[in-house]
Amino acid sequence: MELAGLFCVNQSNRNEAPSPIKDEVKENDMELRIDNLSKTYPNGVRALREVNLALGDGMFGLLGPNGAGKTTLMRIIATLQTPDAGAVSLDGLDVLRRKLDVRKILGYLPQDFGVHPEVTAERMLDYIAMLKGLSDGRVRREAVRSILRLTNLEDVRRRKLGGFSGGMKQRFGIAQALLGSPRLLIVDEPTAGLDPEERLRFHNILSEISADRIVILSTHIVDDVRQLCGRMAVLHEGRILLAGRTEEAIRRFSGRIWRKIIRREEAADFDGRFDVLVSRMFAGNLEIDVLSDQRPDGFEPAEADLEHVYFAAVKGAEAERPAS
Repeated sequence: MELAGLFCVNQSNRNEAPSPIKDEVKENDMELRIDNLSKTYPNGVRALREVNLALGDGMFGLLGPNGAGKTTLMRIIATLQTPDAGAVSLDGLDVLRRKLDVRKILGYLPQDFGVHPEVTAERMLDYIAMLKGLSDGRVRREAVRSILRLTNLEDVRRRKLGGFSGGMKQRFGIAQALLGSPRLLIVDEPTAGLDPEERLRFHNILSEISADRIVILSTHIVDDVRQLCGRMAVLHEGRILLAGRTEEAIRRFSGRIWRKIIRREEAADFDGRFDVLVSRMFAGNLEIDVLSDQRPDGFEPAEADLEHVYFAAVKGAEAERPAS
């Protein structure tokens, strides 16, 4: 099976740090560096294992399944948790030691974002703006109105937050994160549970704000990263499996993905004979995508996508895992 070791950045030496993303930080970009970051919880769960990344301005996708360690990493960068080992710096600023300074240039939308149901959007944003240091009333009001326009919430600014839909609450979440013009913005699973229209609206907002700041999109939704992020990494079981430019990762699979429709009862046989990356239902049968340098008999060529990159990385890491 060619999946084993295909993408694992540490396959030759698990203690050797993976290289930062190539050509990631341009000369005038702000730089976020994560060096050998590890975190183990009291119950023994190893959430992060020597994570290394270097990011510059623009949208960066952190892709991984639930439980991969994404939220732990985001909370450490957001100064809300402390790692057991390693370092994080933001343009030379020690994130772990100078948390108050970091928070002045940080915006954060956590995975579980609560709102006060009896307060209007405009009043709550005004309050958050004051907490972020916007003490001048005129400046604060203009900042709030500008953010409401950007997030398409101006028409409902006087509506209580308890009456907001899920998508509107997420847009309010990004609005509060953007107050104070942060240079680093972290959004954790922002589109989970949104309908297609709200998801597209949220994508447009993230695209608009990512040109002149670092935006980290942490998600398990492959399409979000494919549509929004020019650079990405896959995190699985606390390890970075791959990191690089999204299109370059996809190009590695060009001409190597093959598709076939099979009966469901044939699935186990094909899993044993091929590197099956993706299986999906199709008119009552299974449509499978396999990875192979040569065209298998009966298969048709398929266009490579980030979904194939992601599952190859995860399944490759699982194939390398020692038997218990």
